[in-house]
Amino acid sequence: MVANLTTPLLGVVATTAIGRLGEAALLGGVSMASVLFDCLFWLFGFLRMSTLAFTAQAIGAGETREVPAHLLRGLLIAAAIGLGLIALQAPLAAVLIGAMGGSDAVSAAAGTYFSIRIWSAPLVLANFAILGWLVGQARATLALAVQIAINLINIIATVLLVLWFDFGIAGAAIAAVIAEGSGLLIGLAIAARRRRLFQVPRAMLLDPDRLKRMFAVNRDIMIRTAALIAVFLFFTAQGAQGGDVILATNAVLNNFLMISAFFLDGLANAAEQLCGRTLGARDRAGFVKATRLVILWGFGFALVVSAIYALAGPMLIDFITSNEELRRTARDYLWLVTLAPMLGVFAFAYDGVFIGATWAREMRNLMLLSLVLFLASWFALRPLGNTGLWIALLSHYVWRGGLQALRYPAMVRSSFTAH
Repeated sequence: MVANLTTPLLGVVATTAIGRLGEAALLGGVSMASVLFDCLFWLFGFLRMSTLAFTAQAIGAGETREVPAHLLRGLLIAAAIGLGLIALQAPLAAVLIGAMGGSDAVSAAAGTYFSIRIWSAPLVLANFAILGWLVGQARATLALAVQIAINLINIIATVLLVLWFDFGIAGAAIAAVIAEGSGLLIGLAIAARRRRLFQVPRAMLLDPDRLKRMFAVNRDIMIRTAALIAVFLFFTAQGAQGGDVILATNAVLNNFLMISAFFLDGLANAAEQLCGRTLGARDRAGFVKATRLVILWGFGFALVVSAIYALAGPMLIDFITSNEELRRTARDYLWLVTLAPMLGVFAFAYDGVFIGATWAREMRNLMLLSLVLFLASWFALRPLGNTGLWIALLSHYVWRGGLQALRYPAMVRSSFTAH
């Protein structure tokens, strides 16, 4: 869980460093670009999810020779996708930044950040595969070490380049590239020591049946993730239409939302590993027990995070930005962010269960339905302005978790009676 908590810190650190400069347009630009990269890289989060699930299932089934093969397949896909994103950076930037609807100043700042950070794409995606592979083996401490290294390097580089050398928004982007590259080197060194990565037979690596299953699962997870990304892109775009102050305010509060989300997603990682391993071992009782345990712990951690936000939220807002107008506006919406952890427990817990069991098709369908319900909620709440937008976003947590909870019993029955 702690390893996953460090993931959003690249965007948080960049936002905080730029926020200390006190310019709303720069803060809006880096927050917009950070959200775009979170969503762009998140779209390919199947590299982490499927690698984790397949690795855990292979261990549970006793197929230890497949374990290194799953990582190599993930790294090959990461390299191909990452290089493709770099090649398409110009049209991607034009379409994505243009679609966000920010002011000229905000869009210009976002474009600067985008043109630099896009070079980290192959590094980020490879790190996804390595993280999933380590967690799939229950090597959470090693995964934590890699993620902490990435974020410590990012913090140091960001402070130096943005606040010391005055590189501005470009410095924040360069720091992210340096951090991801360093993390990949560390991750590959750990992986090479733990498994015989370069001794996997080519026939096993490119086995048609394994590849067919992998691509089917990855396709469905990618569609599911695209639907989830659409929710957050829509949220950001609607905030941008409210002006630079609302956009920057939502960016400040989004840091709270992302940290609490990744806290819960860390527990989802545990569900992926535990449910994947027990499914591979055909252990129904262990599978159900793991699901209940993750949900219980999820509510416990969510309660703690909500309490922290309620008590220390204003102080944290003041730390993130020095702009008094942004501080006042952010406090008006803080109560909504405080509700997010508790409302998100089912959503994140069942995400982990469905991914670990590779119930990707069902997960895809339920997420598409949740997207429709989110848009309907937003339409009904439009008269409330930005408050209605936040309530619609929180309702998406409820739709997402509730639908998966209703589908869960039938999926357990079918999965453990089909073999």
